[in-house]
Amino acid sequence: MRYLWLCFIVFTVIINASTGLAKGNGVGGSRTEFSTFVHKPKSKSSLRKDTTVKDTLLKENANAVKKKTVYNSLTDSVTKKPTDLYLFPAVSLQQLIKGSYAGLYVQEPSGEPGSVQNMFIRGAPMPLLSKKDVYQSQPLVILDGVPLIGEHPFAFDIQQYDYNRIGTATNPLANIDMDNIGSIQVLKDVAATAIYGPRAVNGAIILTSRTPDVARSITFNTYIGMVQRPNVTTINGKYENAFRQRFYDLYTTNGRYSDDENYPIYLSDSLNTVYSGKSDWTDLYYRNAMIYGINFGITGGSDRANFRFSLGNMKNQGVADNTGLDRYSAMFGINMKPLKWLLFSAMVNANRIERDRNRNLRDRFAQINYFPDLSAPLAPNKDYYINYLDQFKKGFDDNKSNIIEGYARIGIELGNFNYSSTFSVDYNEGYRDIFYARTLLQGNSYASNYYGFNQRLNFENKATYDLTLNNIHEFHFTVGQSLQWDTYKYSNAYAYKGANDYIKINLLQSDPLRNDYLTPVAFPRELTYRFLDKTGDNLVSFYGKADYTFNNKYSFTGTLRADGSSNAQPTDRWFYSPTVGFGWSVKNEFLKKNETVTDLVFRISAGRIGRLNVYDNYAQGPQYTASVGYTGNLTVPGYNAFGVLTRPYTAGWIGYGIPWAYSNQLNIGFDGGLFNNRLQFSVDLYSKTDKDQLLAIPSFAEYGYKQSIESGMAVNNRGIDVTIKAEILKKKDFSWSSAINLNHNSNKLKALPRGLDEIIIGNRFFKVGQPVDQYWLLTNDGIYNANSEIPVVNGQPLKYNGTALQAGDPRWRDLNGDNVIDNNDKSLQGHSLPTLSGGLDNNFKYKQWSLNTNLYFNLGRKLINQEMANRFDFINREGNADVNSVKEITFWEKRGDYTKYPLYNPWSTVIPYRVDQDLFLENASFLKLRSVSLGYDLTEFLKKKKIGIKRLFIYGSANNVLTITPYTGQDPELVSYDGYDTGYGQPLPRTYTFGVKMEL
Repeated sequence: MRYLWLCFIVFTVIINASTGLAKGNGVGGSRTEFSTFVHKPKSKSSLRKDTTVKDTLLKENANAVKKKTVYNSLTDSVTKKPTDLYLFPAVSLQQLIKGSYAGLYVQEPSGEPGSVQNMFIRGAPMPLLSKKDVYQSQPLVILDGVPLIGEHPFAFDIQQYDYNRIGTATNPLANIDMDNIGSIQVLKDVAATAIYGPRAVNGAIILTSRTPDVARSITFNTYIGMVQRPNVTTINGKYENAFRQRFYDLYTTNGRYSDDENYPIYLSDSLNTVYSGKSDWTDLYYRNAMIYGINFGITGGSDRANFRFSLGNMKNQGVADNTGLDRYSAMFGINMKPLKWLLFSAMVNANRIERDRNRNLRDRFAQINYFPDLSAPLAPNKDYYINYLDQFKKGFDDNKSNIIEGYARIGIELGNFNYSSTFSVDYNEGYRDIFYARTLLQGNSYASNYYGFNQRLNFENKATYDLTLNNIHEFHFTVGQSLQWDTYKYSNAYAYKGANDYIKINLLQSDPLRNDYLTPVAFPRELTYRFLDKTGDNLVSFYGKADYTFNNKYSFTGTLRADGSSNAQPTDRWFYSPTVGFGWSVKNEFLKKNETVTDLVFRISAGRIGRLNVYDNYAQGPQYTASVGYTGNLTVPGYNAFGVLTRPYTAGWIGYGIPWAYSNQLNIGFDGGLFNNRLQFSVDLYSKTDKDQLLAIPSFAEYGYKQSIESGMAVNNRGIDVTIKAEILKKKDFSWSSAINLNHNSNKLKALPRGLDEIIIGNRFFKVGQPVDQYWLLTNDGIYNANSEIPVVNGQPLKYNGTALQAGDPRWRDLNGDNVIDNNDKSLQGHSLPTLSGGLDNNFKYKQWSLNTNLYFNLGRKLINQEMANRFDFINREGNADVNSVKEITFWEKRGDYTKYPLYNPWSTVIPYRVDQDLFLENASFLKLRSVSLGYDLTEFLKKKKIGIKRLFIYGSANNVLTITPYTGQDPELVSYDGYDTGYGQPLPRTYTFGVKMEL
């Protein structure tokens, strides 16, 4: 809070100085927009808003937008105000907009506050094989003209597991206080995104903050609420013994697990109350927690200078494992017009995020690269579990981020000519300091220090000119240039076996006064490891754009860009991308006097946009990068116990001749309004093909490489977006409006490097002509109950990879009929991404009461229930020192439907419960009642009482209310990007909130 009050004092001084300027012809008006001017729709929730209108800095000269012209007839975009979505206590942008825009799909793999979430617009442009591919598939997010930077995935190259990136692993879009946002725009087609170039190849999301205003006002928004703990069914050692006993009864001679010398000790003693007694751990893991948010804003000034300043704080406690997020925000925007033709504007958005992370064993062991004895899991008994949790109090896990965005802009207006010059910055830094006491790691303490930052600097110049001839021909010309500098850096160090558990400050710091100053003070030098890396890329762009409208009926647009990237190879440094579009007002052409059809527009656009390389080493040509860590650990620089020098990451062979990847896009759309716009609709058919993408092909093993990075992969996404909004009832005291958005998307692999027709990468199989989001699985037809049921050909029984199948093994389908079950009998099945997704909003209003509901759905999506595969494959996952043997406290939670799985012989060498079979493939379609809110507007009552409050709205809401799904796992949303449900995602809790929105 001291940080916020300091910001308040500084900004108050600036405000007082700015409001003292002399009045004159200037900013004026009720609102002034200082980035892209957009047409304000008459209806509260218009389907469409202009995205490519002229970038005039001065609102009073926006004459070309007074009527429907080329600027809002050629692009596919939807604009909404945050209040039009629903009153949802969202931590991040992704949570707020999920299910609200056709074509936008949001993945929320965990309910842990502040954890990373993913967005995809019109499908994934590439196979999602790693976090690097997920990063390259994200849309661009722009805040008031500032293109926001993401968390670069290059740190994953030194990690053995990619569950979480080293460092804070905090969602960078959790820094935006939605109470400061005036509108949210989603741009999907190339006509809308071309102006942003290759940064927006995956689409763009435009956030426009509430702008400074001449009218002085004070806003106060707050809510308080509770997250409800889930209802769970717990189990104990007795239950687990009974579960395993069935397998012993079927497949062992005496049927007694007590005779099995390999049977885990923690289950063998049924009288042991630690494991076979009370399973009452849930009170220590799950909780009913409080959440709250508050935002205070001040707006005012004169027609020569105005400002908006806000302070905010949000605390969101997770429902599980004592997780939570605390965010402090300050935002300041100012506009000054010292001369009639000169305008200066600036914005600063500063945030501090502190996040309490989960205490999962898996995440902790993956972080420390060390697995202790896993023969006994955490006990479900409350007394023992609390003793385990107390050990965390001997250490700490401080996880915090500082994020700041801002811009300074100078605009000049000389008649129809406008010029602007903008410098913007987005900087975020993260710190994570860890200390785990030796009691958590069998006498081996652990410490880690991390610091990293992502920085984007952007300098842009833009000039526009408007020309109107005979009130029939309208021209709009734009030329622009931009420079972007991105820098990413991290410094990570960790150490084992500290001197004691009491030194908890500067754990890895050395003593500079000692001769051997490289030796840490508290940890042995031999057990201290340091890693640092830095990467960066630059992008320079030039573009020109021309728009033409004839008689307000026909519209044409064309854009030509030249983009040069430092991450491209020297022979292909530049990429040239054209975009064209045509719009036709059918209403103005044929239906001008038709009172039923309010508006009807046809539009078509096509173009090409480049795709940036994410790594700088792709531009370097052939290179050699060694991996000499010991087996299973990528980060320890040693070979056969001898220390060596090596780069901290590995890469495949990278050759010459790698061109720019690019996306060819086609969009055909219709927009219309009927009955005085009481019914509005937007339909878009699209096809986008991403070509010349890089793919790591297994190759060159004889030279020490595992893969070769080669160009030539192409993926096509095609589908349809539909948005419909209707005012169903509109009476004096009662109204009912409804809006639905739908997206159907299908993808197909069009080409592979080297002209290959198919390729196997890890557990994935890709074939040209097939979707890229399918699973490669064996087909399971049940169980062989007796050896006589096993097929025999030429005296040889059916085999799995050379091992003869026996009674108790799965009936895997021999697809090619060669009497051998192997990879040739796997087939592509299911889709990890939905084929149909969307949302439905209903808004009811009776006098001053309002009721809003929001439904969200995914259809045609399937998941691999890996959690159940792990549960049944207990023989192969018991007690080993690897991540597959880790059992969280939630191991003692009953999940899934055990009855749907056959009782295979778990000792069979074919591994009957292997995850790569359709036995664990489940329909994960769902329908969710995501939000219900009830509000009352007290504004009219206060006006009658002559109370000086402009607006007062109180509301209550329930969120994540109900889920309808055939999926038997925890939640069909809680899965990773690859479609595998490991069971580690924390629940998306049901939340109840009460809030107040007030303006003075």
